[in-house]
Amino acid sequence: MGEATVASCVVYEGDDMKKSDYRRYNIAGITPGDDYAAMRAALTKRFHKSIEENGVLPDLLLIDGGKGQISSAVEAMTELGLGEVLLLGVAKGEARKPGLETLIFADGRELRLAKDHPGFHLIQQVRDEAHRFAITGHRAKRGKARVQSTLEDIAGIGPKRRKQLLEHFGGLQGVRNAGVDALASVNGISRELAETIYRALH
Repeated sequence: MGEATVASCVVYEGDDMKKSDYRRYNIAGITPGDDYAAMRAALTKRFHKSIEENGVLPDLLLIDGGKGQISSAVEAMTELGLGEVLLLGVAKGEARKPGLETLIFADGRELRLAKDHPGFHLIQQVRDEAHRFAITGHRAKRGKARVQSTLEDIAGIGPKRRKQLLEHFGGLQGVRNAGVDALASVNGISRELAETIYRALH
């Protein structure tokens, strides 16, 4: 939704997910909502280090998305000198219904596997895990950004006082639930500032 863009990369090896190799990337400096730019940025971050360290490259790289995303992925991997890595796009089906996904190869060929095909189940498992991992990171980042901006926007609240308030009340919700007297009881928060905080949060 253009707020706190987070890309995720999950890894499947052998017969299970390899959580130690999962990575999340905060994507900055792109137009909010630009999936293609986010895709290029994420792949560059993910594989730039692999190249420098002669790391392991995937046998197959699944890309969550359709022709636009796979095209961006091909560009990024080619620029990195990794054009030989096999790419496969996983495009959502009609009405985004699970089981109707189309698989798209880098050369534009399309493939629809039967719903009961074991390869299709594996692809869905990996894609769903990538979504779960990205959403968890996105919520955490978005929540952190909102906590910071909500308190930072109040005159007289800098990083130190913000930290004191969040620690004293156990988070933003606790600060919101606090009355003026409770806010004023925090070290460094005057009665006048407590009233300002209360008004700003209500």
